[in-house]
Amino acid sequence: MTSSAKPAKAAEPATATGRSRRTATAIGSAVALVASSVGLWAASGTSAQAVGLPTPDHIVVVVMENHAYTQVIGSSSAPYINQTLVAGGANLTQSFGITHPSEPNYYALFSGSTQGRTDDSCVVVGGFTAPNLASEVLAAGKTWASYNESLPSQGSTVCSSGNYAQKHNPWFGFGNVPLNSAMTFAQFPTNYSTLPKVSFVVPNLCSDMHDCSVSTGDTWIKNNLGAYATWAKNNNSLLVMTFDEDNKLSGNRIPTVVYGAHVIPGSTTATTYNHYNVLRTLEDLSGAAGHAGNAGTAADITGIWN
Repeated sequence: MTSSAKPAKAAEPATATGRSRRTATAIGSAVALVASSVGLWAASGTSAQAVGLPTPDHIVVVVMENHAYTQVIGSSSAPYINQTLVAGGANLTQSFGITHPSEPNYYALFSGSTQGRTDDSCVVVGGFTAPNLASEVLAAGKTWASYNESLPSQGSTVCSSGNYAQKHNPWFGFGNVPLNSAMTFAQFPTNYSTLPKVSFVVPNLCSDMHDCSVSTGDTWIKNNLGAYATWAKNNNSLLVMTFDEDNKLSGNRIPTVVYGAHVIPGSTTATTYNHYNVLRTLEDLSGAAGHAGNAGTAADITGIWN
């Protein structure tokens, strides 16, 4: 009787080439398995990107104004920023704004695009519908708010009032961000555990160093956010301090400092980052639903997390 069994496939010869190919395949599979198990790689478009980010309970971002990196970092006029935030946190030594003047940078930081803004004029309230940090955080079922110093009242859409300027508050430009999520700074909670998942703090035109000194802004951060920064270290939370733009004399290189839980104290990174990288990192830290605009192709901030 004729057998229908197929002959066994000949084994690959035990040559150096064969052994190398099998070894490389095994190593590659092992590395992929380990990377997957620890969350080292995450798909981003068509490429794999290193993340390794923590998952903080609260993130507070404070945006200051119109100063170059060397005007603040290392300055004796900013003792709190340097001796506490930089010394105990992470200093991004090559952080850059996107353009000039102020307003387009705020839109870039918030939505991954300048949204066509080229000046500091007031916008049509709710005129934009593009995704942004707030809409993405809310879409993920998490909480968002902004705390705006000198804003006349919660949700006020006034263009300016005393030292308050709407040009520093891009959330008003988006119809997918609830107006009532724009708080006055007086509403910033003293019980920090009640803070939203993500919030922005925008000091007024004096407190943010725009109209007043570096020393004034440094003292404002210490007095108004210093207690939160201390709390954040021990309560799985973060404070991010950045600037909109420089003084137009330093290539738009700005101070950006990250402080709090899971940040390597006294660390620095010389990787070049800009507002889109900061936005991308905020989205990924918070578990937001998506990446807005240019944040979609930006890299996360790495090398500062423990």
